[in-house]
Amino acid sequence: MRIVYHLGAHFTDEERLLKCLLANRDALADHSIAVPPTRRFRALLRDTAIRLKGDAATIEEQALILEEIMAEDKADRLILSWDSFMALPTWAMKKSLYPSAGGRVRAFSQIFPQIDAEFHLAIRSPATFVPLLYDRLKPESYEAFMEGTDLFALRWSVVIRRIRDANPQAPLTVWCDEDTPLIWPEVLRAVSGLPADVPLTGEDELLATLMSGEGMVRLSAYLDKHPPQNILQRRRVVSAFLDKFALPERINMNIEMPGWTDEVVAHLNALYEADVAEIAGMDGVDFMAP
Repeated sequence: MRIVYHLGAHFTDEERLLKCLLANRDALADHSIAVPPTRRFRALLRDTAIRLKGDAATIEEQALILEEIMAEDKADRLILSWDSFMALPTWAMKKSLYPSAGGRVRAFSQIFPQIDAEFHLAIRSPATFVPLLYDRLKPESYEAFMEGTDLFALRWSVVIRRIRDANPQAPLTVWCDEDTPLIWPEVLRAVSGLPADVPLTGEDELLATLMSGEGMVRLSAYLDKHPPQNILQRRRVVSAFLDKFALPERINMNIEMPGWTDEVVAHLNALYEADVAEIAGMDGVDFMAP
């Protein structure tokens, strides 16, 4: 058995992946893949991790917890998705991004120390991540929110190193949230482990939230008439239709933060691009690029 932890991050998924997989539970079950609903595992794992304080659970404890989580008698792959595995939103940025990510992810994986784990993580530019976190937390002031954090020192590569250092045996798949519309089918299969030739209901629901109804109808008709011969060809088609039919209010985020200028946003995005390039070359990381 293998346990798959979809780690978030915050503001990259909004439960979309879990909802899609839950809608395909029967197809996944046919391939011995279990996807429990959140009520079966989030509070249980949180409370267990707090109680264990980083120690490994006993065989008996593991069996009892799995019985609580899984409705199935057995599975080859168990998928657990929660954007707060690395931290609750309040602790997502304290001097750096997810400073406790390594130890916290390790604590969760130690609930099942005998079971192989793998991690999946979507990241997004601090230029949009920080404003969304600010809006979520609604702090008294920008100064209180930042608490001395160096905005231009925020790096996802640091977060990933923390996770890898604390969990060196577990493979980690990473992708950029900005690329998700182009690689969504591959993300679903990477997390689920489902073979590429098995259809999934709702694969195009993400595109439907970003594109006009006319665009979706034309895209479906085009793909039916001209079936892509490979993944790259499909991505090129989807990209072309997004360029023409994307809804601007769904694609373009209006960034408003105290003291931020267009130059600040541009600099953050440039730093993010360099950080992504570094992540793509990291050992033990499978980076999904469009």
